[in-house]
Parts: sequence; C-alpha cells; structure tokens
Amino acid sequence: MDYKDYYDILGVPKDADAKTIKKAFRKQAREHHPDVNPDDPQAEERFKDLSEAYEVLSDPEKRAKYDRFGREWQRYQQTGAPGGFDWGQWAQAPGGQPGGPQYRYATEEDLEGMFGGAGFSDFFETLFGRSAGGMGGRARAPQPRAERGRDIRHPVQVTLPEAYHGTKRLLNKDGRRLEVTIPRGVKTGSKVRVRGEGAQGLSGGPDGDLFLEVELLPDDRFERKGDDLYTEIEVPLTTAVLGGEARVPTMSGAVQLTVPPETQNGKRFRLGGKGMPKLKSPDEHGDLYATVRVKIPTGLTDDQRELFERLRELS
Repeated sequence: MDYKDYYDILGVPKDADAKTIKKAFRKQAREHHPDVNPDDPQAEERFKDLSEAYEVLSDPEKRAKYDRFGREWQRYQQTGAPGGFDWGQWAQAPGGQPGGPQYRYATEEDLEGMFGGAGFSDFFETLFGRSAGGMGGRARAPQPRAERGRDIRHPVQVTLPEAYHGTKRLLNKDGRRLEVTIPRGVKTGSKVRVRGEGAQGLSGGPDGDLFLEVELLPDDRFERKGDDLYTEIEVPLTTAVLGGEARVPTMSGAVQLTVPPETQNGKRFRLGGKGMPKLKSPDEHGDLYATVRVKIPTGLTDDQRELFERLRELS
C-alpha cells in the first residue's frame, strides 16, 4: 500500500492546528468535488484522498499514530506493530541444508527490540490469543478481525431558505448517485448522518457512516441567531408619526405589521412563530424580530416644505 502524505494532500504544515486543517479541507473539498468536476476522471480519487487525510488528521488519536509511524501507518493499522513482521527469518531452527539460508528462533531480546518491550508470551498472546500456548505448542494462524469501516465527513453548504424548508443533496459515491435529505432547521455545525455510507468495513465488519457537516450561507434579508430571525423594515415618516401598516418579509411570505403612532426609529417588533423551524421539533418555530428604519422624505415640494416649516414652528 502506497504511503500517503496527508499533510501534503491537504496543503498544511505538520504543526497545523485543528482549525487550519478543517479550513484547508473545506476549501479543497469544494474545489475537487466530483460534482464540480464531472469531466475530470481523477476528481473522485483526489476527493477520496482529501477525505481520508481529513479523517486521520482531524482525529487527535489517529493523527498521533500517523505522526509517530509515518510510512508504516498502514502496516501499523493492520498488524498493530510498526514495520509489520517477516516470518521468514524465524521459520526454522539452526542447521538448515548446506548452502541454504540459515534460520534461528527469535529470542526474547529480539521480540523486545521489534515490539517495543513486549515480552515473549505477551507477543504470542497479542497475535494468537491465550490458547496459542508457548513455543512448544502449535500456534494457530491468526484470524483477521472484523473491523468497522471509518466514518466519512463531507462539508455541504445550505442557503437559509433550504434550511427553512428542508432540501436534498445528490452525492457521487463509488460511482453511484446518493440522494441525502437535509432536514428543516439545520444550522452551521449541524451534522446529517447517513448510516452505512462511510468507508467499507474490513473482514466482514460493518460499513462506517457518512456525515454531512452543514455550513449555513449568509442571507441578504435575514440574520439568524439560534432559531430566531432578524430583519429591518423601512417605514415612511408619516406612518411612523401617525401610525399605519408596514410590510414585513418572512420565510413563508410577507405579512402586514400594524405600526402604532409615534413609532421611533430603531423600534423592534416581535412576530411570534415566524422564525426558523426547530431542528428536533420542526413544527415549532422561533420568532422574527423586525426593526423599524424611518424613511426621511426627499425632493419635497413647496407645499410639503411649508408644512414641515409650520410643524417646526409648532414644535
């Protein structure tokens, strides 16, 4: 198995912190995603390498093992010991056929040198289990252990209307199209889990899961805080002074707001239940807060200016 330099794949230094690694992954994942490069046959392979690199470097325990064993990382994952193990040099007792290779048994010191201080019996128990006995017994061949496949994380960007109504994403996984439903109410940091769509399990183990990591895109009409939304409405000066109605946009369509007389600039009104659906209870909603911005008239006629002069005199 070829060695992969995960730091080089993500384009980060070896002392990069978790935030830098995550940012680099998101940037390159968007650039090399197979859906963005449908005519590039290498895009899927590059994206797999990026996902694999992020999976290891974003996990402190896996990253520590990777940093420690370097090129022996894949062997370590398979055998549990750095460098693997060559049975050839320990296969026969001294005194082989003339002219042939000479072999010997491993001593306890040899085992300690190869396996970081593990004793003779500890070594065989690690490989074969306690039933293997000592050197005098016939050890059974080690059976591959079923291992669960690793989870895969995939960034996905969602607009505010998509987060409000719910949406779907089509992904390309192993040459097939995978449709994933993104529920109502997601926000930045939400994770959408798709069971069994991660990396394939080993030796009959279950497959890992796929996690879509949501990033909510900015909206030019609303600001989101938790499940509440904030917006601004423009109110004519006459309406602010005398009272009236103002149009307020919401995620489900505009509504009319009653503006009381003498409403001040910056006054905030709460529209209950007009915010975002709650992720765990999508039938419940947050609130919408509308802040008044009084519009000062321009291009006054002579009659209008005279009225304002009169108003100033009365004030």
